[in-house]
Amino acid sequence: MDNKLRFTEQDWQRMDRDWSAFWAGELDRPLVLMDHRILPPERQKLLPAPGFVPQLPMDMPADEVIDRYQAQLEALEYYGDSFPKWWVNFGPGILAGFIGAEVHVTPETVWFEPAERKEIQDIHPRFDPNNRWWKRIVDLTRTACQRWAGRICVCYTDIGGNLDVLASLRTTEQLLADLYDYPQEVDRLVKEITAVWMKCYDELDAIIRPIGKVGASPWASIWSPKRCYMLQSDFCYMISPQMFERFVLPDLTECCDRMDHGFYHLDGKGQLPHLDMILSIKSLRGVQWIPGAGLPEAGDWPDVLGRIRKAGKLCQVYVNPEGALKIVRELGGKGFILHIHGGLVDRKEAKEILDAIMKANRGR
Repeated sequence: MDNKLRFTEQDWQRMDRDWSAFWAGELDRPLVLMDHRILPPERQKLLPAPGFVPQLPMDMPADEVIDRYQAQLEALEYYGDSFPKWWVNFGPGILAGFIGAEVHVTPETVWFEPAERKEIQDIHPRFDPNNRWWKRIVDLTRTACQRWAGRICVCYTDIGGNLDVLASLRTTEQLLADLYDYPQEVDRLVKEITAVWMKCYDELDAIIRPIGKVGASPWASIWSPKRCYMLQSDFCYMISPQMFERFVLPDLTECCDRMDHGFYHLDGKGQLPHLDMILSIKSLRGVQWIPGAGLPEAGDWPDVLGRIRKAGKLCQVYVNPEGALKIVRELGGKGFILHIHGGLVDRKEAKEILDAIMKANRGR
């Protein structure tokens, strides 16, 4: 396909300059991301390119899959610090599928459950280079990087968090019981899962950055010229700080230690009891704060955002324009990645939003 992307080589040079300054603590403004899908009639020409890639047939040639997503990316305008990216999305925690969980693909989502019920002592996660899900992700990642080298950032698939993956092998209810009944086995399994996690990450990173030639990004709105990821442990919403310290913190620290720009996905107020421990990880660079469904959005949590920034960590949030202005006015914009949502905007509206945020930042 011809390249009709609305993003130039000069735009990538600007991206590299500004994001590199952000990571170095030298950018005195927030990074602001907005994009806008072009409306009909152009959108009517697009072939289906679903959010979950395996909703397309697994035997569809990789080049045909890439064609569909390229057409989507070419139908976007990129505002502020936004950039063209494609996330190889096979569901949250596809590592479970790599090591034996059953993968269910529906028109709405992708989810995982144990393929068979085993005693916890009999579970031994191992990396299998011939696993069908792994091979498909590697093929699509490599094909996209080769096709789009220097033009579109190909994102790491959502490998998952160690307890989240283990829950897909045990079920959530069973794993909660295991924490009390078999803590030594859980210790063993999270370490084995993290070893496989790092193997998968390293192999994907060896494709994405050298071949793709435009840095790296996870599913979330961050970009880096170096090794990066949005780490997570959604399961920890249901456990105590003492259990978080034992079963999550050591492996989370190891992952951060082995990359340059590690972020943590703090999802929901139920994770706030763990925040101080998360912030204590020296090699963790930033925290993404997601308040959770039905709660005020991120801009209405200045205490949480302030704790993150006072700890010397960067912060990424999804906010509407009013929320972005509130953050900048109360806390300043430096160190924040503000991903603006709240409806489609045109170029004029985008400029007005950006100008307002930058004016507020200068007024601090």
